[in-house]
Amino acid sequence: MALFNMKAPVEYGEQQEAFEHFLTDFKTSPQETITTALGNITINEDDLSDDYDFMDEDDEAGQQRRRQQRRGTKEPVHKYKLMLQELADRKTNEVAIELDDIHTFEEDLGLELKLVESIEKNTKHYVEILSRAIDKLMPQPTQGLTFKDDVLDVLMANRAQRNADLVEAAERTADPAMLNEQYPAQLTRRYTLVFKPRTAMSGEPLKALSVRQVRGDHLGHLITIRGIATRVSDVKPIVQVSAYTCDRCGCEIFQPVSDKQYGPLTLCPSKDCKENQAKGQLYPSSRASKFLPFQEVKIQELAEQVPIGQIPRTLTVLCYGTLVRKVHPGDTVDISGIFLPTPYTGFQAMRAGLLTDTYLEAHDVIQHKKAYEDMQIDPLMERRIAKSFQSGNQYEYLAKSIAPEIFGHLDVKKALLLLLVGGVTKEVGDGMRIRGDINICLMGDPGVAKSQLLKYISKVAPRGVYTSGRGSSGVGLTAAVMRDPVTDEMVLEGGALVLADNGICCIDEFDKMDDNDRTAIHEVMEQQTISISKAGISTSLNARTSILAAANPLYGRYNTRLTAVENINLPAALLSRFDVMFLLLDTPTRETDAQLAKHVAYVHMHNKHPDIDTSDGFVFSPAEVRAYVAKARTYRPVLPPNVADYMVKTYVRLRNQHKRNEKKSQNFGHTTPRTLLGIVRLAQALARLQFSNTVKQEDVDEALRLIEASKESLAMDDGNRTGRRGLNASSKIFNLVKGLADSGACRADEMEDDEDNENEFGVELNLRKVKERVIAKGFTENQWMTALEEYTDLNIWQTTGNGSRLVFIVADDRAGSQEL
Repeated sequence: MALFNMKAPVEYGEQQEAFEHFLTDFKTSPQETITTALGNITINEDDLSDDYDFMDEDDEAGQQRRRQQRRGTKEPVHKYKLMLQELADRKTNEVAIELDDIHTFEEDLGLELKLVESIEKNTKHYVEILSRAIDKLMPQPTQGLTFKDDVLDVLMANRAQRNADLVEAAERTADPAMLNEQYPAQLTRRYTLVFKPRTAMSGEPLKALSVRQVRGDHLGHLITIRGIATRVSDVKPIVQVSAYTCDRCGCEIFQPVSDKQYGPLTLCPSKDCKENQAKGQLYPSSRASKFLPFQEVKIQELAEQVPIGQIPRTLTVLCYGTLVRKVHPGDTVDISGIFLPTPYTGFQAMRAGLLTDTYLEAHDVIQHKKAYEDMQIDPLMERRIAKSFQSGNQYEYLAKSIAPEIFGHLDVKKALLLLLVGGVTKEVGDGMRIRGDINICLMGDPGVAKSQLLKYISKVAPRGVYTSGRGSSGVGLTAAVMRDPVTDEMVLEGGALVLADNGICCIDEFDKMDDNDRTAIHEVMEQQTISISKAGISTSLNARTSILAAANPLYGRYNTRLTAVENINLPAALLSRFDVMFLLLDTPTRETDAQLAKHVAYVHMHNKHPDIDTSDGFVFSPAEVRAYVAKARTYRPVLPPNVADYMVKTYVRLRNQHKRNEKKSQNFGHTTPRTLLGIVRLAQALARLQFSNTVKQEDVDEALRLIEASKESLAMDDGNRTGRRGLNASSKIFNLVKGLADSGACRADEMEDDEDNENEFGVELNLRKVKERVIAKGFTENQWMTALEEYTDLNIWQTTGNGSRLVFIVADDRAGSQEL
């Protein structure tokens, strides 16, 4: 009985010819031109380029060059033909075939070969078919080999030349058996062929699958999976073609390897050894073999993809060739690849029996949140950033755009914006490193949106890790010693702080951590390294991360009968490492509670935040905030001498004020040299926001204001306990101005060079700066003018210098302790 012969569903020969036609004839335009409706005018970027010089009009060569450039940008180009030429010239080593291009090509020619559907359903086989088409169409290199080329280039050229000579000899002698002596195709290919999946189907964008949605009918298909990378192995070579050399006849034997395991050849199968019955011994030749870079990645489901009551699932992704080192632990990625089965090996095979494992062979990797230096800002977003920069209010706009659904906390949002931007990290000549990352702690009552602010920052930051203090151990934050399942070696697996390298680590419930676990981050917050000495591994890991911590007071809610130090209940060694520390109290006031209730009700009714009170309703989206921060981080501002002198004198005044507060038992935060470094970092972040390479005095004043605002929030309860709860607006303004005079802020410009900044009448302040500080605290201009007149009549201060200076005549607490 004859066996049943089934016809192949597709004609592979016709499809290979169609692929050859596609590689040589497909055209695409390098730039999308904008055609206006008026007169069909075409405007491209070259017409609007700032590089154009009117002097080129007098230069005939310049005009000719410009016309050629315009013609080159307008004419369509052969995309894949140029790619093959670059491949032949050894300028690239990857061939990325976009399925959208094949779909467009097939629709334009009216072909019915179903090329895209065939590739998506049997991707592994079509990698080989397209590789044959590329080998057939590979052009000659435009330049020959030189002594500067790599040894591999010489080997590849000699192998390709030998294959061509064998083809000619086989045609001349009509002996097709000579073709069997050719080098394997894998040895002559110096490229990695990958497919990029379609972006849309039937007009709708394709959605990435979760690990849980991958089924058995996806085997062999090209699919896209979204997840977070949890473990990334080292890059190691994997053999693709194993070469051997015979010790008798000297022949080179090549063995293509396609499975996970293979049996090395031992006896020479060449014609000479068979005729002579020599049975030559084969020896491996690693120099003639071909190896590919190999990396194993473990991806895990995202938190929002996991059903209730289940644990996240993981999937193994194998990366070959040019796809290695594209994924880092903690990255959220879309990985497109071929879903394939693989049998278990070794002892696992004995235990698993007939079961097989599955993996994804990666073809394309898309990062969801790129690092700042890798981000590419599109022109539309660039114009929006330039518009906000020209307005001069980008600092306010960006601060109000951070978590706009959360009511209030404007100073906290400004500090978080500076946390995203960061200062400048410096490395001194002797190797000492001064961190530029800013650390912030938010402490306050329950229900003041601390966790929501942390969640927002972790999503905006390119590398943001969110963790909880109660569910984190010291090992989970730093690093753990694990056994690698592939190589069975002891390796280090980074924790949350290592995953947040060059990013932000948000730690919630900071006060509920064990003291032993909390001490693990002391080294990270200042030296930004993690020293490990475990299981014979002694090393230092990088943890260049900013720490954003949220904590509750000692008894869950702030107790006004205790001092701030007793409420905070954190060690001084840890508190000094935070550049800014805010205390967010939930104090009931009629006006604030009504505004908060309206804000929350509006968000729930309209599913969006209410209009922000900016001049033109300008609000940045999270992507635009990330793009603005990425551009700001390209600047490296420095301190000019006059600003450095101003900062030194201000630091001395802060230390004096700290000493006076200690005598009055009103000390809430310690002023240490780390405070000075924190002021420098905040001022540099403010200069970066202005796209400036120089720190200005206004930046230092704003940094001091933020630190004062954080300390005022810490001292807020003390004012309530000392009988200031019923003070009117004028008395509050007086206390604010008195605090500015004591701290040395807002001094008159002429008095900055003086050591004590006091004349014979009192302390001189800049009236304009004082007014800005008062208005920034929420007072109206009428309240400021009323307080100014009342205390001028009381001869407590006077205005001089044509109304530009405010001379503080007295410096005691008599006027502020009573109501006017």
